[in-house]
Amino acid sequence: MTFWENKQILLTGGAGFLGSYIVEQLAALGVGKDQLTVPRSKDLDLRVWENCVKAVKGKDIVIHLAAKVGGIGFNQMYPGELFYDNAIMGIQLIEAARREGVEKCVILGTVCAYPKFTPVPFREDELWNGYPEETNAPYGLAKKMLLVQSQAYRQQYGFNSVYLLPVNLYGPRDNFNPESSHVIPALIKKFVEAVKEKKPSVDIWGTGAASREFLYVEDAARGIILATERYNKPEPVNLGAGKEISIKELVTIIGDETGFTGEIRWDTTKPDGQPQRCLDTSRAEKEFGFVGEMPFEKGLRRTVEWYIDHTREQK
Repeated sequence: MTFWENKQILLTGGAGFLGSYIVEQLAALGVGKDQLTVPRSKDLDLRVWENCVKAVKGKDIVIHLAAKVGGIGFNQMYPGELFYDNAIMGIQLIEAARREGVEKCVILGTVCAYPKFTPVPFREDELWNGYPEETNAPYGLAKKMLLVQSQAYRQQYGFNSVYLLPVNLYGPRDNFNPESSHVIPALIKKFVEAVKEKKPSVDIWGTGAASREFLYVEDAARGIILATERYNKPEPVNLGAGKEISIKELVTIIGDETGFTGEIRWDTTKPDGQPQRCLDTSRAEKEFGFVGEMPFEKGLRRTVEWYIDHTREQK
């Protein structure tokens, strides 16, 4: 508790999926409600400079999770908004934090910042060796600029801003809105509804050949807290589980977990996105002792069960 004692903390995006777990874990560490500020986007729009100044006032630690995010379709539909909103929020918040004299900023980047054809597993040193996958490049590059800013501010001002690169997250309380959800919640929703409606088939985007890595949300929250406590260097750090799974295999597992027995039809006119994603997670383990612990199928089962229970409660 000594690190967090008497610290005033700003957690942007703290009311969201990942943020809700960080709030819970901080509470378990003894962080009081009077120490933690969790602004809602509807109350404090961080695209407005004055709101960033207000948000960081009197803070010791800033953890910046707030982002506009979505899956491939969402990225294709709103590339301009995704670039502008994510860049301007982060740039202004870091600058406001520096002016306020905040002790430390922890900035959440994205795996989308990596080049399209990064050698697997992705090492942090490969981050600048190519252009990101086209469907999510505006989002990935906007978040990547916050790494440039963090390193530049450390160099010029001695400002302690660290940058984390989480892989795709999943778990209970995820965003299941089909217009903006990522692959796991989108698939769970699709299969659960197909079972309920007794559909003979389900259509899935792409070929299924692409691979992804997924990190359970409770593990991600723990990694961010460990980095906040222990990591104070300019180099970016991957947060992941260190294992990949093909979309085809993922679809099969989710189909089994939801009880779907019909046909899976692949819509190969739709994009696969980045061909492969799997992170080298050795830096996180070496620098602040983080290792993903949740077995993937167990975490997936928990997520499916939560979604089924949650939809039942909403009726």
